[in-house]
Amino acid sequence: MSFNVAIDGPAGAGKSTVAKAVAGKMHLIYVDTGAMYRAMALFMIREGVNLREKAAIAEKCHEARITIRHEDGVQVVCLNEENVNSLIRTEEVSHAASLVSVIPEVRTTMVNLQKRLAADSDCIMDGRDIGTCVLPGAQLKIYLTASSEVRAKRRYDELAARGEACDLKTIQADIEDRDYRDMHREISPLKQAEDAVLVDTSHMTQEEVIHAVADLCTQARVRG
Repeated sequence: MSFNVAIDGPAGAGKSTVAKAVAGKMHLIYVDTGAMYRAMALFMIREGVNLREKAAIAEKCHEARITIRHEDGVQVVCLNEENVNSLIRTEEVSHAASLVSVIPEVRTTMVNLQKRLAADSDCIMDGRDIGTCVLPGAQLKIYLTASSEVRAKRRYDELAARGEACDLKTIQADIEDRDYRDMHREISPLKQAEDAVLVDTSHMTQEEVIHAVADLCTQARVRG
């Protein structure tokens, strides 16, 4: 039986960064589910689909071929055979992904792929509904969060470091709007699983968070 770790939490909580680091420490395969939804969002943007038209997204999503492979321990997300790792981290794609991810047809496609990945390997997977919907039987579930102010500042610093024009207040407003949509969506809303461990990173360094999550993984493996 494979060993699975589920990490859920709101946008900007550091789920992907922490999951990647812990995967390396614990010899797990990292599955970035958010990147899969971002790839779908990028597809919709490229196709000129109106992101407010759910029926159009539902019809079009079947044309997108989204796959994941690992090269030298790094996850590569492919959209119609193209490596899109460097194209799916913009604010435009982030916003679009939140809209696309609520479409039932999109979620069904993604969840099926995610379940297959987890069944075949020891992995750590992060997203919005991993512990509640995708991997309800995961040996370890973590809810990683931080205040919206802290998450906005982290995102601002990340974008500024890349030389992208950004506004802190706009980023925070977008994060809070995304939180509301994620927590109130009809299908698989963002929430902490009953048996998940809450880790609030607001006043923790990245290394402290990674160390804490790695310790939780070790304890879960010992429990079997």
